[in-house]
Amino acid sequence: MQKPKYFRLLILCLLAFVGSANAQFGFSHEVGVIAGPVAFQSDYGVSGDFETNSGNTGYGIGLIHYLNFSYKAECNCYTPETYFNDHFKLRSELSYNKTELQHFGRWVDKSKTSQIANQLRAMRGSTSVTNIGMQLEYFPLSIRDFTSTIGSWAPFISLGGQFSFYDPEAYSTLGPVDSPLAYPVKYLGATTNQGGTVWSIVSSVGTRYKLTELSDLMVDLRVQYYFSNWVDGLNPDPKVYTENRANDWNIWFNFGYIYYLQ
Repeated sequence: MQKPKYFRLLILCLLAFVGSANAQFGFSHEVGVIAGPVAFQSDYGVSGDFETNSGNTGYGIGLIHYLNFSYKAECNCYTPETYFNDHFKLRSELSYNKTELQHFGRWVDKSKTSQIANQLRAMRGSTSVTNIGMQLEYFPLSIRDFTSTIGSWAPFISLGGQFSFYDPEAYSTLGPVDSPLAYPVKYLGATTNQGGTVWSIVSSVGTRYKLTELSDLMVDLRVQYYFSNWVDGLNPDPKVYTENRANDWNIWFNFGYIYYLQ
């Protein structure tokens, strides 16, 4: 996988887009940082199980940039008032998340003493994912009113896409990944430590808080769905093991700080 080459190309394309938009339309810019816990939904554990969801939790960090269509920094003035300008922002992002993974739930309960239960308890994994992409954020309340009022709130929802580089690691404390003594039959030939790339859909709901004239605080809850079931390093045959047929996805609760460039 030629990760650095693809990564540099995507960064250059993103910077070119932002620069072109600024030159042609004179939009203002906002930059920020985000961080928070990530719950990775994978083939480890039991789907919908609280112990699995709380146990397979990692962290995420990121840099974000916004095109603000309602304001022109170059002239310190508002753009012509339209519904789109006053209710939408375009968010670009470079982020990273990592999660340690293992099996939780009823199949690895202490009361289970079978060989399969012991093998499941011995399985370990992790995945690191670097994302780059864009989201269109919709603010039902006026962006202009929010920008001019310190202490105000601006709820939003968003939808977008990202391109991701993933790097999984799978192993067992009982032996190598291709050993029937270490892994249950369903995971033999369905485990990899090979990284790759994948597209994903991202949607979030959140709100901003106007901290100062030129800065906001933000929280948002994001769901990211990958178009692959290999992101966690496991992919049992979905036709045989239907409980593992869903692709990998995660839930990320972000805290952020945003600064307005002028």
